Amino acid sequence: MIKDILNEEKPRERLIKYGVQNISNEDLIAIILKTGIKNCSVKQLSLLLLSNIKNIDELKKCNISSLTKIKGIGEVKAVELLASLELGRRVYYEKKLDNKLKLNNPTIIYDYFKYKINDLKQECFYCIYLDNQKNMIDYRLLFKGTINMSLVHPREVFKEAYLLSASSIICLHNHPSGSCNPSEEDKKLTINLIDIGRTLGIEIIDHIIIGESNFYSFFEHDNTYFK
Repeated sequence: MIKDILNEEKPRERLIKYGVQNISNEDLIAIILKTGIKNCSVKQLSLLLLSNIKNIDELKKCNISSLTKIKGIGEVKAVELLASLELGRRVYYEKKLDNKLKLNNPTIIYDYFKYKINDLKQECFYCIYLDNQKNMIDYRLLFKGTINMSLVHPREVFKEAYLLSASSIICLHNHPSGSCNPSEEDKKLTINLIDIGRTLGIEIIDHIIIGESNFYSFFEHDNTYFK
């Protein structure tokens, strides 16, 4: 049991001694879980949890239901683990996202936004609003659910642009299926927003679809949309 382990080999003591970057996934999880259960130490419990996933990256896909199916992981431990994962994600994401970032390349946009939306279970449609130097002013989540022309209302897209005094817009959404290939609805929506943007004098400069580990840029693949 954990009480029988030498102090310097206990997870918390190892973190203090060696630093948080230098301890195992097993120890990190043990620290979050705090305690084990009868006949199962917290280190054994953390190993059991890790044995139920393919790799540590799979933890980000877990939810309360899937975690509580693991023997010894009750609702409280599941909530604490998910809260720790979400806090880490937010800290990392907020560090990367800089409102002064110049968004003039689809790869830059993908690198900065993939952590926010590529693991979501439903489609989310964002608009990134830029000044006339292509610096990001701000971004907005405008719609959730299946993205199509009937749900994405151009008035919401361009209303925010006027409120932010934006000169141009980059549209962005995810495909929970993991594929970043555009659907016919994606193509129709892109053309519709580009046409309205020309009329209003607020340019749509790209529409990016984020998949599981890649992205599709309408501008990069066929910039005739934007001419």
